[in-house]
Amino acid sequence: MSATPESADTEAPRAAKPGLDDSLREVGAAGKAALASAGDTGRALRRLVSADLALARSAFGRALAWAGVAIVFGASAWLLCAGALIALLQRLGWSWLQSLSVTALVSVGVTVLAAWKVGRYFDDTGLHATRRQLQRLGLFDEDEPDPEGEDGPGAPR
Repeated sequence: MSATPESADTEAPRAAKPGLDDSLREVGAAGKAALASAGDTGRALRRLVSADLALARSAFGRALAWAGVAIVFGASAWLLCAGALIALLQRLGWSWLQSLSVTALVSVGVTVLAAWKVGRYFDDTGLHATRRQLQRLGLFDEDEPDPEGEDGPGAPR
């Protein structure tokens, strides 16, 4: 009995198909490989975050030190500029009171402007957008009244 070419073609795909046991083993092996890969990715991400936090901590300390240096030298530069302004106003014929008053008003004006800007920037640290989104999700509703009423068990006495 010789096989016809047609019957050989139809038997070849059947022979190439793995059985159910083989398929389950392949799926299990692929799942284990994916789980191992996810674990490796998680460990790499943890190492990256740890290194990034260490770098940020170091950079923050150095930035804070240099900010202190900038404040000290900026303050001393302003004092020297104020002294030069007072001397210039004196040379132009202004009295001591007028010269000191103008310099003091400039200092007060810059201080008020800086305090106003600081207040605006601190207002931006309130996480307002995050709070709105959490309230939309029903979490951390700070403005809603207590469902148990004012006289509930958690009410102050």
